[in-house]
Amino acid sequence: QVQLVESGGGLVQAGGSLRLSCVASGRTLSNYNMGWFRQAPGKEREFVAAISRSGGNTYYADSVKDRFTISRDNAKNTVNLQMNNLKPEDTAIYYCAGDNFLYGTRWYRSSEYDYWGQGTQVTVSS
Repeated sequence: QVQLVESGGGLVQAGGSLRLSCVASGRTLSNYNMGWFRQAPGKEREFVAAISRSGGNTYYADSVKDRFTISRDNAKNTVNLQMNNLKPEDTAIYYCAGDNFLYGTRWYRSSEYDYWGQGTQVTVSS
């Protein structure tokens, strides 16, 4: 079983940038498709971005497309989320998640991911 730990959250002004990282332990990260989800207070957890095992395929929510970039370094067992031009509506707890088998619409559903980190808070002030 893989353990996931996120870092890199914090407080930033609108228009600023943050880089989130998710480090895996226990199993080799290359075995897993990886995703980032977020949850704002009073809202459901929502999909942000995902990346295939090799990094060859990436998926983004429309709300973050062209602002966020997901990447991975399997040699370092790390998945990153570069967030640029942040907006107050990006404020949420961001979670890293992994799963062995994803295809089609499963990439976008939190219920399809078996492994989760504890989350890191991102706050964007206006």
